[in-house]
Amino acid sequence: MDLEALDTFMLVGSGVLLAAILAVRLSVRAGLPSLLVYLGIGIVLGESVLGISFSDADLAHALGFGALVLILAEGGLTTKWEEVRPSMGLGLLLATVGVTVSVAVVAVGAHYVLGLQWQIAVLLAAVTSPTDAAAVFSVLRRVPLTRNVLGTLEAESGLNDAPIVLLVAAVSTGAADDHSLPVFVAIVAVELFGGALIGFVVGRVGGWVMRGAALPSSGLYPIAVLAFCVLAYGGTVYVHASGFAAVYVAALVLGNADLPHRGATRSFAEGIGWLAQIGLFVMLGLLVSPGLIRLEEVWIAIAAGAMLTFVARPLSVLVCATPLRVPWREQAFVSWAGLRGAVPIVLASIPLAEGVPNATQLFNIVFVFVVVYTFVQAPTLGRAAAWLGVADDGARDVEVEAAPLERVSADLLQIKVPRRSRLVGVEIGELRLPPGASVALVVREGEASVPHRTYRIHREDDLLVVAPRAVREQTEERLRAVGRRGRLAGWLDDR
Repeated sequence: MDLEALDTFMLVGSGVLLAAILAVRLSVRAGLPSLLVYLGIGIVLGESVLGISFSDADLAHALGFGALVLILAEGGLTTKWEEVRPSMGLGLLLATVGVTVSVAVVAVGAHYVLGLQWQIAVLLAAVTSPTDAAAVFSVLRRVPLTRNVLGTLEAESGLNDAPIVLLVAAVSTGAADDHSLPVFVAIVAVELFGGALIGFVVGRVGGWVMRGAALPSSGLYPIAVLAFCVLAYGGTVYVHASGFAAVYVAALVLGNADLPHRGATRSFAEGIGWLAQIGLFVMLGLLVSPGLIRLEEVWIAIAAGAMLTFVARPLSVLVCATPLRVPWREQAFVSWAGLRGAVPIVLASIPLAEGVPNATQLFNIVFVFVVVYTFVQAPTLGRAAAWLGVADDGARDVEVEAAPLERVSADLLQIKVPRRSRLVGVEIGELRLPPGASVALVVREGEASVPHRTYRIHREDDLLVVAPRAVREQTEERLRAVGRRGRLAGWLDDR
């Protein structure tokens, strides 16, 4: 690439990026994942419309994995451990046992009902079984769900990529034929455990390093945290363990550690996650050729999607959730909310890069599958949550951003009061913050004032709270407790 080509690339790239960002609002209003808009942009730019040619499956495979690493890092850094911890067991079961059930059911149906060869049938089942972290994080976090349901779906989407990547790679390269089924399952389990362990260690070490580092600029902290996440992936892959498990676990540990500028780190991670999603989906849109998709492939995609959505997914949820006594309403919503997005398309590029026979047909089927069933499922999630009784009508948690005050060993907390928060109407004195913590300033409609004990909090106020470092976590927990349960938070439990 010479300088002139670079200038053209920057011109077109910046225009596409701005168009994609502005299109987010349109997709949010429609209740659809932004991936459909980004895929559409890629298709318009591609050889079928504007003529940009892109057919390098190896490059798409590599860039796709890189984008997934950043998306998983963003998901882990922005996930609250206290929300996913009660559901982590079910999420882990769905990411392992659940996808196994889905792969088996869809593979058998694709072979005997749709007439696909066994290798393509297994690959189709494998690449479409995992839920997509980008779709789950971008869509479901806008739907007010109960903690158990949202935590289950987030944990599943963050963990289920790792075993499927191993399976798809093994089937595509023929490595799965070299081992018996028990041996292959044992290899996958060891790689997953090793990846999770390395990710946990890197996350803890990264948190310790970041707490002790006095960096000259606050903007360096988010970059360093993200670098630790990518380091977990790279180091784990180097020792032949699961890098996707490592990056998600490391990000989850770092995102819930007591780090300086934690709010800025999460905002930076969200921006990087959006950038990765835009680049990934536009690239995948360029890779596909809609004019070459045959009607037969469309019908296979619709039939395979029906098998997964209405048979395999509910069965896998039933197998995993029933022993844990999960209510049937939550099971029904989790079954319906198994969103697919970039992950299946990226995984379909693996057999394409490996030269598997009929891999192009598989890629086209998966592309149609993702587009059709995203249109079917995503817009209905809000109504389905309300109908099944898993929508959370309570107050949303307050958002807390922290900045360290190193010289006085304290932290400055900035709290945004949501419109539905039960902090609204509470007096400053009724907050009963831990000793030493106090509300120093209230900003309302752009005007700042120093509050007194009887000063009432209004919706969308910004509170500046100074808390000694020793009681910072207690201060955050108290503010969130009052935000959920009001001034009687000390006497009412989480229900």
